[in-house]
Amino acid sequence: MSTQNALSTILVEKINNDTLVLPTLPAIALKVRKAADNPDINLNSMGEVIGQDPSLSARMIKIANSAYMGRSVKVASISQAVTRIGLRQIKNISTALAMEQLFVSKNDVVARYLQEEWKNTVNVVANSMAVLQLYIARTKNREMSMDAMTLAALVHNIGVLPILTEAERHPEVFANPTFLEVAIDKLSGRIGASIMREWAFGDVFVDVAKHCKDLSFIPENVSYVDFVRVGAALAGSMESQKDAVLNLAVQRDVVDDIAILHSDEFAELSAAARQIFA
Repeated sequence: MSTQNALSTILVEKINNDTLVLPTLPAIALKVRKAADNPDINLNSMGEVIGQDPSLSARMIKIANSAYMGRSVKVASISQAVTRIGLRQIKNISTALAMEQLFVSKNDVVARYLQEEWKNTVNVVANSMAVLQLYIARTKNREMSMDAMTLAALVHNIGVLPILTEAERHPEVFANPTFLEVAIDKLSGRIGASIMREWAFGDVFVDVAKHCKDLSFIPENVSYVDFVRVGAALAGSMESQKDAVLNLAVQRDVVDDIAILHSDEFAELSAAARQIFA
């Protein structure tokens, strides 16, 4: 059996037997999500929870001051940031900002793959956010939120993490990236959906993780999947499907003209979103 097939076979067997080790949410994200689900939580209490993590606090202030929050007056404290962002959005935003902690490894080779994956994921996020901003400005449709869009784009390829962890036990796989690419292409969606369910995320996130790269999956209404696909196509991670993705985006009125995706306005929005994770 080839190494490629061996890796895929091992992964499939572990998925079917429910023995594949799935990543867990960073501790601070779990704390914030638990606090956000408390009906009695208030802004001050939430600020205290977030304040336990200096890195998250700094990033929360950064996102409160970001371009897409649309405010000219800057905030300087976590309490001000939480007040500006609001409890409804804090849950998704804090989870998104903590996600980078998952893309680490003590193995140098795996760490390089994870760093590249994180870099690409941030590009997908930035593009997806920019497309949604243009969509909202054009259609005035605010059914989809920017915080959920950010998190959806961040988890779109989360299924790659257990695959890299398993591949770490087979050093020869990394000598030929094709082995990994095949396993990721075949199984990352299925694994990603399992992670979303394990984390108790909603169906919206399950659909993104499971079906992002499967263009046969077309939601009845425009959804986060549509925006993540465009973001991924523009980031180069769906290169072979790029034309199909962009054409589908026009058909579904995600964008009214592909030209907008090559405009200065789009580039500026994407760059501003990317700075949140810099």
